[in-house]
Amino acid sequence: MPTVSDVSDEAPTLADLMPWSVPPLRLGRSWVMAPEAGTLTARWDRLLKADGEERERLFQPTRARTPHTAVAQLPGHPAPTTRLEREDGPCAAPVRVLHGPYDQQWLIPDQRLIDAARPELWRVADGSRQLYAVETARLPQLPGPPLVFSALLPDGHSPAGRPGRIRPLFRRPGGLDPNLAPGLLGHLALRLDTVVTAEDVLAWIAAQATGSPVRVPLTADPALWTEGVALGRRLLWLHTRGARFADPAEDRPAGHPRPPGGRRPYVRSALPDVPREAPSYDPEEQALVLGSGRVAPVPETAWEFHAGGTRVLETWFGRRIPAGAAEGLDAVRPTAWPRARTTELLELISVLALLAEVRPSLRALAARVAGGPLIGAAELRASRVLPVPETARRPASVLDHREEGPDGQFALL
Repeated sequence: MPTVSDVSDEAPTLADLMPWSVPPLRLGRSWVMAPEAGTLTARWDRLLKADGEERERLFQPTRARTPHTAVAQLPGHPAPTTRLEREDGPCAAPVRVLHGPYDQQWLIPDQRLIDAARPELWRVADGSRQLYAVETARLPQLPGPPLVFSALLPDGHSPAGRPGRIRPLFRRPGGLDPNLAPGLLGHLALRLDTVVTAEDVLAWIAAQATGSPVRVPLTADPALWTEGVALGRRLLWLHTRGARFADPAEDRPAGHPRPPGGRRPYVRSALPDVPREAPSYDPEEQALVLGSGRVAPVPETAWEFHAGGTRVLETWFGRRIPAGAAEGLDAVRPTAWPRARTTELLELISVLALLAEVRPSLRALAARVAGGPLIGAAELRASRVLPVPETARRPASVLDHREEGPDGQFALL
């Protein structure tokens, strides 16, 4: 009987199953992202009040971007394209993005401010169908899942280790042109004797992806496939915080995922207005402690949840509690803990707790998949699903809209 490691060696790689990928965003300056949208508009206003050398200093120029750089708009986001040295208009409306694993932040979608914004990623974004698989790190010894998933556009940041790639599920907006190996859906449907959708494949990947490089064991057992897709859909519902795959009949209600009533975290003691220390955990009371503030119940599995090599909750707080005196535009930030952050914290704890609860089922499924019939890379090669053509590893053309180029010119793609 094959072991899980044997299956991993024979399983197709994620790079073959989802061939088109995009590198992580490279911001170049930290002030263009923040936990609150209002912080970003305040920073923009501060930048525009400065002139000449002061504006350039606040901007933090790099080789890729200075206030004199001329660049095009980001697809779908009508920021001005005049050079920043002459800019005097309002801030582009900040957008919600996934910053690293599990941290939702706000970003100014202005390509003049971002060293490498990856326009091809923004070009295929939409609010209803698109989903992203994001590799969390390239170092196999780091704890945590190899992938996270998002309905928000992700920046691909990895807290520790080398960041991986961002793989959209669809190559065009509106759920068109699945980013899957050509012929994969048809081959799986034939072998499993069932209809297989792109979302089904992503759900299976969510449930079974393992290792570094990431591999995905594929079962040839229809019953195991059905079970794995159901588990994966629950994972995707949790990762997207209820934005995708809601189904009350399958215990995935619409809205933000929450544990049952008696296990929902709440604030027992108010969090301090100006937290100055890292959080800690009280295992006896199952409480997250932040200064004089306490949140409970917090399962230890939620506190110990790692991704990208770091503890998720510690990383989340680290981006919101000043480690020292900030400089430049990074110093423009709330002077007290915003109430919305507490709500977001409770939501994150709930998601991490529910994700941890799925782990035993995932391990049991992986063992059964390893002991059953498999669709390996050799079979996919024999069926000419693999190797994928090079065109499948490149972005698709999106020709249904014009994009403004530098200094107001239009670019046809």
